[in-house]
Amino acid sequence: MKLLEGKTAVITGAASARGLGKATAKLFAQHGARVAILDLDARAAQAAAADIGPSHIGVACNVTDKQACAHAAEVVLGVFGHVDILVNNAGITQPLKIMDIAPENYDAVLDVNLRGTLYMSQALIPHMKGRGTGSIVNISSVSAQRGGGIFGGPHYSAAKAGILGLTKAMARELAPAGVRSNAVCPGFIATDITGGKLTPEMMDQILAGIPMGRAGEASDVAGCCLFLASDLSAYVTGSEVDVNGGSLIH
Repeated sequence: MKLLEGKTAVITGAASARGLGKATAKLFAQHGARVAILDLDARAAQAAAADIGPSHIGVACNVTDKQACAHAAEVVLGVFGHVDILVNNAGITQPLKIMDIAPENYDAVLDVNLRGTLYMSQALIPHMKGRGTGSIVNISSVSAQRGGGIFGGPHYSAAKAGILGLTKAMARELAPAGVRSNAVCPGFIATDITGGKLTPEMMDQILAGIPMGRAGEASDVAGCCLFLASDLSAYVTGSEVDVNGGSLIH
């Protein structure tokens, strides 16, 4: 059964081969969706789209630029005609301690994670409201819920916590128009974002705190995004779904 037959999805920051966005794009495509992969690098976005199949597109977009988001939305709508799903996945992290966060660190992490989620949502909300349907899925993090402690610094926790507040406020405001907004909070997932910066000792320590005893896979997160994007979750809005192997049970 294809859960997204006839639907179209926009996924930001989805060009990285081992990332959450690419895994989500691949799963959505398998379930019948046409997917627009947005990323900073046009060629990388196009290559990632071609990799999952011929009916998908790659579009350059810097999510921290409001005009760029509006333009990307126009391009996608020009090709696909409509957009049913937005996954705000673009994000960066930095492993800094509280006193080491310089203004430029704060700006970079808050802008990509939080401002980018707002701008890309703003670019597609009028279209979704006009059609009376839409699902927005925002990628937060367990670090927002437990106060960091895995890899990202306090500014990353703050940005991802901001995403939770934004998700819930959007859900409340957009529900009467038929548009849903939910967040996914991944725990420790084996992706490129940690960039090989973890020592074997650090890895052992992380795994010791995960009752399921393994790091998450990108596909684990993609599965939750599929649920929230599909009609299986038709009555779910304003929620945060934990994908952490039991590392935070609250």
